[in-house]
Amino acid sequence: MNFLYIYSMEQDKNQLVPTTQEKRITSLDILRGIAVLGILIVNMQSFSMIEAAYLNPTAYGDLSGLNRQVWLFVHVFGDQKFLALFSMLFGVGIVLFTEKLEANGQRVAGIYYSRLFWLLAFGLIHAYLFWYGDILVSYAISGALVYPLRRWKVRGLFTLGLALMAVPAFNYWLFGASMKYWPPDAVDELLHSWKPDAAAIAKEIETMTGGWVEQIIWRAKTTWKMQTFVYAILLGWKTAGLMIVGMGLYKSGIIIAKKSNLFYFLMGLIGLGVGLSLIIQGVNKNFEVGWTVQYSMFLGWEWNYIGSFFMSLFYLSVVMFWARTDVFVRAQNILAAAGRMAFSNYILTTIICVIFFNGFGFLGKVDRVAQMVMVAVVWIILLLFSNIWLHYYKFGPLEWLWRSLTYKKKLSNTSDNQ
Repeated sequence: MNFLYIYSMEQDKNQLVPTTQEKRITSLDILRGIAVLGILIVNMQSFSMIEAAYLNPTAYGDLSGLNRQVWLFVHVFGDQKFLALFSMLFGVGIVLFTEKLEANGQRVAGIYYSRLFWLLAFGLIHAYLFWYGDILVSYAISGALVYPLRRWKVRGLFTLGLALMAVPAFNYWLFGASMKYWPPDAVDELLHSWKPDAAAIAKEIETMTGGWVEQIIWRAKTTWKMQTFVYAILLGWKTAGLMIVGMGLYKSGIIIAKKSNLFYFLMGLIGLGVGLSLIIQGVNKNFEVGWTVQYSMFLGWEWNYIGSFFMSLFYLSVVMFWARTDVFVRAQNILAAAGRMAFSNYILTTIICVIFFNGFGFLGKVDRVAQMVMVAVVWIILLLFSNIWLHYYKFGPLEWLWRSLTYKKKLSNTSDNQ
């Protein structure tokens, strides 16, 4: 998730202050708002179902009739697409943040890495205490690694970014091709995690709807695996690559609505055509083989991984095209407010869902259709919260806290409306 917001660095008693509302790039806020809402469509099934259900839709829950159509919609139009947008926006934020500091003659590294340190701290708290699916830790680590590349030219950024994104595809191909040589115990463990038996499902639901300490202990194993092994083979390469691509998208003017309508039309058309073709082909293949771990976890996963990048370019094109118009300006402003408070909204989403599914015991009891109803309810909460809060304050509550920690002082948060 991209929370490196745009900064305009001004001198205030020799200290830096964040950008004001008027100086933000609206197209980025709209895109970020759509992304923070869209990613909930995907994350909702992780909040509401057992862990295995995300990778393997046949592992848990009804997958027939309308529930099947909902899963198909989420997989084709949601899964990995909005995460790609967030990662690219993070790369945009790196360039914007450092450019403003450098323009004022400031030494960038200290402030930048302080910012990432606090992002890492927020991420660790979020991941271990609330939800294993956290992305902040990965962003903090990848953001630190790609920082030296911020001055590269557009072509170099695109080339390196795409190359890094290709590494997970190779890794998953290698795992799949080598599986027949694995020790039997390793294969059995993977099979069990891919499609757990009834006893394992019951144990997970019982634990994750029990006491909070029990949930933390259970969650820690998955969280640690996400932040080590999964980061090393997938998330690290993917997030770093997308951040670098995001830098290129900013420097080329693509992600700040500076290209022509024809450019966005053609990019969107290609993104939609290629993306949908790959993803639908992958869905068909996975159902044909019966969602076996040997195929679907590895080679079957790659269809959506590659296709999602193209779909994210389609979404980007649509938003940039829309941002250049005066069509539904009120809707643009509403979504932009959600984007300005993406950090707060991301964490608030987790809190709402964890309380509902884990605290109130609804984990595993909500089918995919009902999950979409829950998504709509949370969307309304986030949009209302964002627009009301920003009427009174400049920054969202967590955005303000993060900025204050970064600059080592309590920043003013009073809105100009007051």
